[in-house]
Amino acid sequence: MIALLQTRQTKVVLAAAHLNHDPTVNRLRNLRALCQRCHLLHDRVYHLAQRRLTFRRRLALGDFFEGPYRIGVTLDETGTG
Repeated sequence: MIALLQTRQTKVVLAAAHLNHDPTVNRLRNLRALCQRCHLLHDRVYHLAQRRLTFRRRLALGDFFEGPYRIGVTLDETGTG
């Protein structure tokens, strides 16, 4: 019975979320105060798309001196593959 009477306080940090994912549009109808978890869920699709773009850019650029990266090939300590 005593355990039911005890309460736990936590801090919730709110973040401003842009509903259209454009940080240059700061109109009130485009902004929502969301907790961090909800903000991450709201931006999940955008973050996954950015992750894919970053991976593809890195793969396309490769190493400046060694050329394009080869998938599945790792270099040993001497750097000879």
